Amino acid sequence: MSHRWERARRSGRAVAGLLAAGLLLAACTGPAAEPKSTAPAAAPTPSGPLKVSVITHGTAGDAFWNVVKNGAEQAGNDLGVQVEYTSDGDPGAQAKLIDNAVAQQTGGLVVSMANPEALRPSIEAAVRAGIPVITINSGEDKSAAYGALTHVGQNESIAGQEAGKKFKELGKHKLLCVIHEAGNVGQAQRCDGAKTGFAGTVQTLQVDISNPTDAESRIRGAVQTDSSIDAVLTLNSQVAARAVSAIKSVNAKAQVATFDLNSDVVAAIKAGDVLFAVDQQQYEQGYLPVQFLKLYRDNANVVGGGKPVLTGPDLVDKSTVDKVGQYVQRGTR
Repeated sequence: MSHRWERARRSGRAVAGLLAAGLLLAACTGPAAEPKSTAPAAAPTPSGPLKVSVITHGTAGDAFWNVVKNGAEQAGNDLGVQVEYTSDGDPGAQAKLIDNAVAQQTGGLVVSMANPEALRPSIEAAVRAGIPVITINSGEDKSAAYGALTHVGQNESIAGQEAGKKFKELGKHKLLCVIHEAGNVGQAQRCDGAKTGFAGTVQTLQVDISNPTDAESRIRGAVQTDSSIDAVLTLNSQVAARAVSAIKSVNAKAQVATFDLNSDVVAAIKAGDVLFAVDQQQYEQGYLPVQFLKLYRDNANVVGGGKPVLTGPDLVDKSTVDKVGQYVQRGTR
C-alpha cells in the first residue's frame, strides 16, 4: 500500500469521526440546547364584554340600595361592562342568587354580606370556580378570609364612633340606637361603635324595616316610656323619618340623627328635625367594585393592598346639606 493511499485513508477516518461526533452531539442536545428566553409568557388578552353580578341584601324599594344600584349601572355604562343587579334581604335567598350567578359563569361578583356565615359557602364556591369577588357594605372583617379581592364600604365601628362623638359634642346624655335588620352584623357594629364614641348611656331597640308602622310604634313607646332619652340614632334613612314622626307624636325631647341620606333626610336636616346624617356614600359602593373588577380582568390590578377601600363616614349637617342635597335629588348620594 503506498504512503499516499495510507494518508488518504487516515484523513477519511478523521473526517468520518468528526461527522459522527457532530451527529452524536446534535442527537444529544437537539433543540434543548438553544438558549431559553427569560421573558414571561404573554398573558391571554381578555375578549368580549365583562359581566358583573351585583347581589345585595337590600330590600325592595329601599332608597339606600337604589343608589348602590345606580352606581353599579353607571359604572357599567361608563366602562362597557354588563351589570346585573339583584337583591334579597333573606340570607338563604341571597346565597341562592350567588349560586345562580356562579352557575351562569358570571365574570365577577359584587356581594354585600350582612350575614357572612350564611353566604360563606356560596362565596367560597365562587372563588374556587375562578370568579373574582369583591364584597361591599357589610362583612368587612370576613371579606379576605372568604377569598374576596377587597372590600368597599365604610368601617361600621368607626362610623358608629363618629356618630356617638357628635351626639356627645351636642351635649346629649342618653342614646337610643335603633336596629332595623335582625342578624345584620354591620348594624350591631354601628351601635357598638356609638357606645364607644358616646361614652354615655346607650341602649338598643330592635324594629323591622319591612313593617314601618310597627317600627314607628316601637320608637314612640321607647321615648315615651323613658323620658331621659334625648338622642335617637337610626341606621337607615327611612327609619329616621319614622323616628321623627314618633317623637313629635308624643312631644318627646329626643332628637334624631341617622345613617344614610335620602330626600326626606335632607329636608329634615334643613328643617332641624334631624341633627345630622352619617353618609357612607353608597354610590361608590356600587360604582367602584365594577371598575375594580374590570381593572382586575384587563390588567390584573388589585386595589387596597389587603385593606378595605373606605367610602365613609362623612357627616352631613346643616352646614353641608345644601351642597350634598343636590346629588341626593339625582340619585347619586
